[in-house]
Amino acid sequence: MKIAIVTGASSGLGAEFARTLSSFYSVDRIWLVARRKDRLEKLAKEIGNGVVIEADLSTSSGLATIESTLAKEKPDVKVLINNAGFGKHGLFSELSLKDNQGMIDVNISALVRLTHSCLPFISSGGVVIQVASSAGFVPLPFSSVYSATKAFVVNFSYALAPSLRKRGISVTAVCPGPVKTEFFDVFSEGRNAVSGPMASASAVVRKAFRDASRGKLISVYGIFFGLVVFMTKLIPLSFIVNRMFNAEWRSRERWLKKKR
Repeated sequence: MKIAIVTGASSGLGAEFARTLSSFYSVDRIWLVARRKDRLEKLAKEIGNGVVIEADLSTSSGLATIESTLAKEKPDVKVLINNAGFGKHGLFSELSLKDNQGMIDVNISALVRLTHSCLPFISSGGVVIQVASSAGFVPLPFSSVYSATKAFVVNFSYALAPSLRKRGISVTAVCPGPVKTEFFDVFSEGRNAVSGPMASASAVVRKAFRDASRGKLISVYGIFFGLVVFMTKLIPLSFIVNRMFNAEWRSRERWLKKKR
């Protein structure tokens, strides 16, 4: 049986990946992985060929749920989309250790373990899509751990791609800027942490699938963020980060003043 696996499928980019996948790849089933079973069931009904796998990828038992299902069914994994992840906005010292560690557990550890667990079931022609972020190229001083985890995903994808290419498997790291999803409800906890327009999940996902079908390693949606990624190769990161920190600090001071 040919399948696709989409993690973080209960909302945002994950749900959009699941909805759009059949327009680009022919699979029998799409395994929908997330914590919120009710949302997964609704999505599975919507797309018609979804299989609900309720799992918390921040836990070893959640990852083991997927691994045991793979071992039992031994499917042909044509598409793996590691989308599950979250971010928190704030100074490193002000965020809780639980939040900082949680980002590492989900954004890095779960992605690495699931990639490793799925590889024996991915044959030639398979596709691995790792959802990173444009923050993987630009360290964010008010999202230091989040941006560091996405830098890991970008570099992991670069390093993984050559060996998998030998097996006929492509790797694409999806690196969008801000996307209009529930992500920012968790990220900023009510504060407007993004200025300017956000991309739609549909546009980002379609661009990601087009790039993956062409074998592109990095998928960046939009001219502006493509330019941002390019500029990080020309301008010292220390200069960029200091400018960002100063601008964000002033914005936070204004926000705190309004709250008082």
